[in-house]
Amino acid sequence: METGELNIFFAEFDDQLNEIGKVIEKIEDRREGISKDVRLAESLAYQFHNLYCAIEDLFKVVARFFENHIVNTSGYHIELLNRMTLRIEGVRPALMSKETAKLVNEFRAFRHLFRHAYSYDIDVDKMQLLIAKLKKFKGKYQQDVLEFKKEITASQDKEK
Repeated sequence: METGELNIFFAEFDDQLNEIGKVIEKIEDRREGISKDVRLAESLAYQFHNLYCAIEDLFKVVARFFENHIVNTSGYHIELLNRMTLRIEGVRPALMSKETAKLVNEFRAFRHLFRHAYSYDIDVDKMQLLIAKLKKFKGKYQQDVLEFKKEITASQDKEK
C-alpha cells in the first residue's frame, strides 16, 4: 500500500473519529436532567442515533479502504459491526475488540428502535443505561482505535 493512499485513509479515518467525538460531547453535555425534561431525553435519543451512524461511517471508511465488502445486505449493519472485530491476516488488524463491539451493538439496536418506532415515547431509564454504556465505550473505543492505528503504521513501516 502506498504512503499517499494510507495518508488519505488516515485523514478520512481521523475526520470520522472527530465526528464521533463531537456527538459524544453533545451527549455528555445533555445527559444531566433528562429525567425531568422529555425534550432533553428526545435530544439525547437523537444523539445516540447519530452516534451509531457516525461509528458505522467509521466502519465504512475501514471497509472501503481494505476492500472488506459486505455482500449480504439483509444483515448489513450487524455483519459490518462483526467484521470490524476481525483481524484479517495480511489485510488489517481488528478495529475493535468484541467487548467494544457489544457496546456498539447496544447503540445499533437503539438506533433501529429510534428510527422505526414512530409512536414510541423515549424511555428515560433506557437513556440512562445508554449513557452508562457510553462511558464504558468511550475508553475502550479510544484504546482500540489507538491500537488499530499503531498496528497499521507498524505494518506499513515493515513494508518499507
